[in-house]
Amino acid sequence: MFLGIDLGTSGVKVVLINDAHEVLGTGHAGLTVQSPQPGWSEQDPADWIAATCAAIADLKQPLDKVAGIGLSGQMHGAVCLDSADAVLRAAILWNDGRAADEATALDSDPQFHAITGNIVFAGFTAPKLVWMQRHEPDLFARTRRVLLPKDYLRLWLTGEAISDMSDASGTAWFDPARRDWSDQLLAATGMDRSMMPALAEGSEVAGHLRAERASELGLPAGIPVAGGAGDNAATAIGAGIAGPGPGLISLGTSGVIFAATDRFLPAPETAVHAFCHALPDRWHQMGVMLAAASSLDWWAGITGATPADLLAELDQQPGRPGTISFWPYLSGERTPLNNPAQRAGFTGLSSRTDRPRMTRAVLEGVTLALSENMEALRAAGGGADSLLAMGGGARSDLWLSMLAQATGVPVLRPAGAETGAGFGAARLGLMAATGAGSEVLTTPEIAATFDPDPALVPAWAEGLERLRQQRA
Repeated sequence: MFLGIDLGTSGVKVVLINDAHEVLGTGHAGLTVQSPQPGWSEQDPADWIAATCAAIADLKQPLDKVAGIGLSGQMHGAVCLDSADAVLRAAILWNDGRAADEATALDSDPQFHAITGNIVFAGFTAPKLVWMQRHEPDLFARTRRVLLPKDYLRLWLTGEAISDMSDASGTAWFDPARRDWSDQLLAATGMDRSMMPALAEGSEVAGHLRAERASELGLPAGIPVAGGAGDNAATAIGAGIAGPGPGLISLGTSGVIFAATDRFLPAPETAVHAFCHALPDRWHQMGVMLAAASSLDWWAGITGATPADLLAELDQQPGRPGTISFWPYLSGERTPLNNPAQRAGFTGLSSRTDRPRMTRAVLEGVTLALSENMEALRAAGGGADSLLAMGGGARSDLWLSMLAQATGVPVLRPAGAETGAGFGAARLGLMAATGAGSEVLTTPEIAATFDPDPALVPAWAEGLERLRQQRA
């Protein structure tokens, strides 16, 4: 058996698989996000550990036969540790916008585009540390190591400070073409290599489970822990996406369109992310919006209903975009706007507007933003001929049908789509423990296919153009 641990923003999910990649069980424990000031987003790393223990306990089955562990997690977060590896402050998360000015300054330095192949987004890790230098100099002076969220879990599990190439790619300190830290970029932000974790490919062994942790968790001591992956690369591994062809669309807290490549294809002018994949000699491109399924969760909280209740009120045909528009920029936006100050809102409301029309507008707004991401990937030389849908939002037939019309390609829902990154992490754990390569990454069984309707695709293109005009 192999265990995948996915450290998400809203919770930790664990997935247990066997040698045949069959899911034997899942467990979950929730997390909350603190926002001590507008635009800030933080979590206490101690809560990640508690949630991981609770999620593993939620499996409610013996784990003495587990032979390997894989990790995945939310990207870009800054976990700052002192010389004793004690946490110095709450982790600053991927959707935190406080370092917008610092990101703009770094992005104006040509070496960041040249080396990373990416815009320096406010949510990336490097500008967070520059912000700390300016606003929390005492804490920065005590910082001896910076880890990404999942790699803090690895430190707790194994005692090893190691990251993988896919997660490291999102720091703005990493050279994806060389698959190594950039001493040049570290120096430009007042950092050096000694403050960075070691590096491993996602499918390689990157530490072994300490006896103390094994005893706490009911796992065998000494089993290997894989390098793992950032959440989107792990989700792609779960979907069997290792090279060009089908892509991935993720409807989780954030929204992502992911396309694997066999070479590094940077295009920072498009605001498309160009990162290493979780496998050797593989890379990927990614369009990212910051509030996808979380937009529906936000609307559900406003209305006092559940997302499922809201969706049940809707006509299940995709139709044409309505006259009410929703801008899904609750946390700013990345691709293609690169604007952490962009904000959400409704337009086109009238006295006849009711809750179902506003719910539909939320779905349509997220859908159009993701179609804009697909356009950006195509402009960056990538794209996909179909999209496998993953994440909690993938349970909605209506939403996936809308996405097929808006992107113009078939959207496929795999069986067990909600396992996502945790399943991919478990697969990486299997690969590290057995030495298997990408040949074991079969694509999942498809439970449903949503095809674009040639009569509707132009209407969704018009809807996107209307959104752009309103935004201007």
